[in-house]
Amino acid sequence: MNIVILDGYTLNPGDLSWEGFHRLGAVTLYDRTPAELIAERSKDADILITNKTPLAEALIMQLPKLKYIGVLATGYNVVDVDAARRRNIPVANIPAYGTLSVAQMTFALILELCHQVQEHSRAVRAGAWTVSPDFCFWNYPLMELEGKTLGIIGYGRIGRQTAAVGRAFGMKILAHDHHCGEEDPANPFTWAGLEELLGNSDIVSLHCPLLPETKGIINKANLQRMKRSAFLINTSRGPLVEEEDLAWALNEGVIGGAGLDVLSVEPPPAGNPLLTAKNCIITPHISWATKEARARLMNIAVDNLRSFIDGKPVHIVN
Repeated sequence: MNIVILDGYTLNPGDLSWEGFHRLGAVTLYDRTPAELIAERSKDADILITNKTPLAEALIMQLPKLKYIGVLATGYNVVDVDAARRRNIPVANIPAYGTLSVAQMTFALILELCHQVQEHSRAVRAGAWTVSPDFCFWNYPLMELEGKTLGIIGYGRIGRQTAAVGRAFGMKILAHDHHCGEEDPANPFTWAGLEELLGNSDIVSLHCPLLPETKGIINKANLQRMKRSAFLINTSRGPLVEEEDLAWALNEGVIGGAGLDVLSVEPPPAGNPLLTAKNCIITPHISWATKEARARLMNIAVDNLRSFIDGKPVHIVN
């Protein structure tokens, strides 16, 4: 079994082991694969493993040996799954590996906006505390989360875990989802329409998938429905947000701040307006990338392939 891993570096820059894959076949590992080399590196593969390297229809149709595609992520839009299905090639993804890490990162962004830890640290290192006439100082408003309302758009596994952390801080939870289920008395929250959630939340956090109906859900009109003091958090998908509109809202004081771990184009071009927007924290799509979450991802990917070899494929998306 010839296993080709096209872009393994992001998952494993050296702190994990590929041994699980080596036990299942002969592994050829590439840290990254540029577009012009995808076909050449894939031509002898029985198994293709990809994270963000695209596998288009034309490529899939010209790989006669290919039997299985494993995606090292939950999202699988990098693979033409319809073309794979026509070739009877199963495509497996990795569900639910990063729930805890993404919820944790959501609150890392929230807490940074509440306390501006890094900015205050920079001020101290620059000497501002040394020359302060008082025993303390703060350059930004500081906010306590107790009693504030956290609005969560997309109330699946990650949204619910984020709500659990919010409740631990004493926050009230509003939730919006296209598929509303029953409320849970043990973990109290309130279902809300989108406009109601936007208008009543002190923090709005996005945890919904990118679908035609959610693309651009945060736009100028919806930003104007939010409180002027509110924060927007996005650890889900960049295109949920109209970036020009958000930059305008931040620069004009329409909302109070934003914490973003994802952008519409990654890496972002230098002209992305959010790179210079006021009170906008941007991290480079790292909410999934704790070592613990990556280890879970690796283990699930190996289990997916082992299950396929054993004739019992799991987590198949096509």
